[in-house]
Amino acid sequence: MRVDALDVHSPVDGQLIGWLPIATDEDVAGSVLTAREAQPGWAATPAAERGTALKAAAQAIREHATDLANAVHSETGRPFASAREGVLAGVSTLEQYAELGPVHRGRSLQGSHDAADFMVPEPRGVVVALTPWNDPVAVACGLLGAALVTGNTVVHKPSERCPHTGVLLAQLMVDHFPPGVLQSLTGDASVGAALAASPHVDVVAHVGGTATGRSIAAACARTGAKALLENGGNDPLLVDADVDPVWAAGQAAIGAFTNAGQLCTSVERIFVHQAVAEEFLAALCEEARRWNADPQPLVDLRMREHVHAHVAEAVADGARLLVGGEVPDREGAYYPATVLDHCTSDMRVMREETFGPVAPVRVVPSFEDGLVEACVDEHGLAATVLTGSMANAQQAWRALPVGTVKVNAVFGGAPGGAAQPRRGSGTGFGYGPELLDEMTAVKVVHLGQAQIQPSSQASRAAS
Repeated sequence: MRVDALDVHSPVDGQLIGWLPIATDEDVAGSVLTAREAQPGWAATPAAERGTALKAAAQAIREHATDLANAVHSETGRPFASAREGVLAGVSTLEQYAELGPVHRGRSLQGSHDAADFMVPEPRGVVVALTPWNDPVAVACGLLGAALVTGNTVVHKPSERCPHTGVLLAQLMVDHFPPGVLQSLTGDASVGAALAASPHVDVVAHVGGTATGRSIAAACARTGAKALLENGGNDPLLVDADVDPVWAAGQAAIGAFTNAGQLCTSVERIFVHQAVAEEFLAALCEEARRWNADPQPLVDLRMREHVHAHVAEAVADGARLLVGGEVPDREGAYYPATVLDHCTSDMRVMREETFGPVAPVRVVPSFEDGLVEACVDEHGLAATVLTGSMANAQQAWRALPVGTVKVNAVFGGAPGGAAQPRRGSGTGFGYGPELLDEMTAVKVVHLGQAQIQPSSQASRAAS
């Protein structure tokens, strides 16, 4: 492996896909200063023109959606159809921000009759966007779109696990903006750390792991930059006694196994009422076997080692392995959809984010007991509740200390919603219209009337 380059290997067969250079400290400093110099001019550009530029970038991505989806599939192993859906979701996000940006406004205040008082949002300045590999285009489009349309300049570093995807995305977007407004750097964690530590950066927006998010928050505390973080999750799923256990198992499988469990809001731990536990587990095992008939690899061997360590440790501590749980004898970073029973809340597979196709199940004597255990966690991203009881649903969404609660649908929801993660899962709005607020700072203006000297009044009257 080159010391100064990123080697990217296929998660399907381990073959070398290609390599890209790692940005140097000089590259980082130069990009940030270029962004700083370009920012006042971009901020002064009429909002409608910024929206038009973003819309043109979205169209360029739409026209090359197949190319981007192929890059995502090649680097991360995500199936092409799913990868293309992610690309098109990113396009829709850019188009949404292109429309919302020009109408993002402050408000007037009721002051004295001879003055004007108002609040106006202004761009924060230079935004560093550090984006993940599991849905690289959709997530990047959200952060880039909101930052650019509100008048910020952006330095983007895509994940080192999908740098070619990031380079292609930048190539499709950059020509639609003035020089220096959007830049992209490739590199490993050291490049992201250098960007986050720069004293010339105003916002560091990061989607990724909790440990990295905490280091970014510490760096921002030193520089005064705003940290906008959507980090790891350990999302619970509660299954009540009154739901169809086969349907509930299907929901659990979608939540735990989609994209090989590599989604920010994947189901990470399951609490099932003992009244339906036997039928639920049997149906969940059948679901896992179906998913294993057409497996998707994990992003790389390092991720597989992490996932298998959680499973092996749980089994050693008394969990019962029902399906999967063994490293397959084949090329690539494949790991089977796995179902574990007899899990306890002190097991690492229940306490930490596994980020793989693993469904650890804990049988509980009551819905209330499951809810209590589901609420105990260091993360606070999302949770799902399957119940036919409105009272239990109400109790659960009130109690769960997370940003998003989904009742009777493991994925889904109306467009335009935005949530703030809690605790180790991050801080701030990471999507939705509210992301425009995160990318701006509000200034209050009082515009009063000056007392004019008589000589000045006479001169004005004469002119």
